[in-house]
Amino acid sequence: MNTIQARVACRIEIHGTVQGVGFRPFVYRLGRGLGVDGSVRNDDGLVVVEAAGPPETIATLAARLRTDAPARARVSELRIRELDGGAPAPGAGFTVEPSVRRGPAGHGPELRRTPPDLATCEACLAELFDPGDRRYRYAFVNCTDCGPRATIIDALPYDRARTTMDAFAMCADCAAEYADPADRRFHAEPIACPVCGPRLAWHIPGQDAARGEEDACGEDALRAAETCIRGGGIVALKGLGGYQLVCDATDEAAVGRLRARKHRPAKPLAVMVGSLAAARHLARVDDAEAAPLTSVARPVVLVEARPGRGLASAVAPGAPRLGLFLPYSPLHHLLLADLDRPLVVTSGNLSAEPIAIDDADARRRLAGLADGFLTHDRPIRSRYDDSVTHVVAGRASVVRRARGYAPEPIDLPVPAPEPLLAVGGQLKHTFTVARGGTAVTGPHTGDLEQQATMEAFTANLAHLCRVVGAEPHVVAHDLHPGYLSTQYAATLPVHRRIGVQHHHAHVASCAAEHGVTGPFIGVAYDGLGLGDDGTLWGGEVFVADLATYRRVARFGRAPLPGGAAAVRRPVRMALGYLFGGEGLDERTRATALRLARPLLRRLPPREVSTVRRMVERGVNCPVASSAGRLFDAAAALLDLRDDATYEGEAAVALEAAAGPGGAAPELPWRLVARDGMLVYDATRTLLALLEGRRDGVDVAVLAARFHATVAAVTIAVCSRVAARHGLRTVCLSGGVMQNRLLAEALLGGLSAAGLEPLINERVPVNDGGISYGQAAVAAARLRRG
Repeated sequence: MNTIQARVACRIEIHGTVQGVGFRPFVYRLGRGLGVDGSVRNDDGLVVVEAAGPPETIATLAARLRTDAPARARVSELRIRELDGGAPAPGAGFTVEPSVRRGPAGHGPELRRTPPDLATCEACLAELFDPGDRRYRYAFVNCTDCGPRATIIDALPYDRARTTMDAFAMCADCAAEYADPADRRFHAEPIACPVCGPRLAWHIPGQDAARGEEDACGEDALRAAETCIRGGGIVALKGLGGYQLVCDATDEAAVGRLRARKHRPAKPLAVMVGSLAAARHLARVDDAEAAPLTSVARPVVLVEARPGRGLASAVAPGAPRLGLFLPYSPLHHLLLADLDRPLVVTSGNLSAEPIAIDDADARRRLAGLADGFLTHDRPIRSRYDDSVTHVVAGRASVVRRARGYAPEPIDLPVPAPEPLLAVGGQLKHTFTVARGGTAVTGPHTGDLEQQATMEAFTANLAHLCRVVGAEPHVVAHDLHPGYLSTQYAATLPVHRRIGVQHHHAHVASCAAEHGVTGPFIGVAYDGLGLGDDGTLWGGEVFVADLATYRRVARFGRAPLPGGAAAVRRPVRMALGYLFGGEGLDERTRATALRLARPLLRRLPPREVSTVRRMVERGVNCPVASSAGRLFDAAAALLDLRDDATYEGEAAVALEAAAGPGGAAPELPWRLVARDGMLVYDATRTLLALLEGRRDGVDVAVLAARFHATVAAVTIAVCSRVAARHGLRTVCLSGGVMQNRLLAEALLGGLSAAGLEPLINERVPVNDGGISYGQAAVAAARLRRG
């Protein structure tokens, strides 16, 4: 009787990322080890424990659910209450119960959480290369600690029946491992082996895909693909989140063919290597860069290349850094081990298209790019490209957030009072769904310029909303009416639409991920975004909080001759500044044109005269206060790039020319007051570049001094704004902040000036972070009513 009186029975709800990370097996072992009676189950997006035992044992159970949780789990909250009835009987033991699904609404005002795909763990790697193991060289080996998650899930709760593995019935051996609490594959939903799991297949373009013809399968398929790569061929490989194009990164001809077929003349290509040691052979990789490189996310990491280490020169021509990453799937590990050379591994698409995930679609779209297809029969449920990061001032910062990071939730500092969707911008597109204090940003889609990309966006959105249980009542969107995302927002059946200025979304994304609600100083250096005054912005300083902002400083304006044509051809931007830059009087213009004669002489005379007339007459010449366009103009004036084959190419060349950084003297610059704002008049800076070219100053010196000047201007502006408004926090964002040389100069200089600078880390500074910023702004505005 005393024993029964000493027992307590409770229900524990564990909220957070607790499915797909081995949480049920962990709780089962914990409950059995503590001797409590009860059960554990997936309940919609939660894990629910019902347990009975002595009070001190139940308290220990609750505490260890947090402290001892699996490494990939993220426990956000425990909710504990007494069981009203149905308490587990003494001696009943502890069990894993069937999952419960509660429909679209789930558990009320919370988003379900699902983990990203997890890189192959060391235990599975050991099996992969152990000739005595039954999964030896099996390209789909995984366990509760690794393998596909977000790319195979149909819905939560996370059970095999709601994944693309449902088509593969477990063999007796796998079923025994799945049911064995002592096995690391206990309730590992993607469990598979050569007997019962997915299998590789090799196809050569031109075969009849409808008849399912295969040239080889299993190990023979892998060998055929490797033979193709060794011979200089290009293989379309079906990865975790989509198809990839793979070739020998040391083969100049192969890389050249890949570029020609992919229509990607200059944008750097990512290189996969087999180990950290191999990465350090090709590049200077410090400990801060090694951390994301070897993390379970396995992103591409931008690092400083070591010249002359055998890579084809066409891998990253003219780029300041090389994108390296390590294998994250068993198939990649096998390829790297067998071929023993670095491989170009890039998205399976033509430039500007979404990556292919459907087999038939891949055969159609990639037939002209690949010499062979290494595929398999496990469907990809959701499109996830590879993530990209770099290290800024010792901290990893995401450049492209996709596989390995998305759809991991990010906190919202001001909770959304009702479910909302933020549809993002136009370039480097992402979307974000939010409810309460949680935001889930979808994976990188690409640029919304084609119907195929829009279809990829809407498909990913529908899938993620279903998985996380989001039914948006509010949509946040950019102010630009021409963005396809804005037009899409107008079609949604929601009760409220919230327009968010592009650069306010940028700085809000930085503030929100760091938990800042305001007020703060926001520095948004970007390409182009529509401003409140109808002009194009891109070099802006705000006094802001998450709900509101006031523009207090900007870059001087210049016309964009031909609009988008000036973005594609940076030398037109240089002409725009020469012919019509803000603050350029007739005397200064004459000086600038005299200094610019070498530039004008090397351009087609007709183009120069046409652009001059366009600027003078204001025909198709929208004006922009854009930092990105100023970098373009500087690159063209220094003869680094006249044309851009991808967004930001001229700025990348300018950063590369400037070298690794260090102290450089500023060029002349000035701040002027206009319309109640501080304005950076770049005229003197650009004239100094032209004077330097006339005097034979090395381009590298001028490029470094240009970066130092923009940093000095920004620090001066922020110091004045901080003094005037009593602020210390500075949030840095926008695509220009991808320039590591500039970002590190700002972080160091602003700190030295007594300010507290922050920069995006978990979401990109570029337009890939816009949707999260829109969600943060919309949530704050909804809270304010």
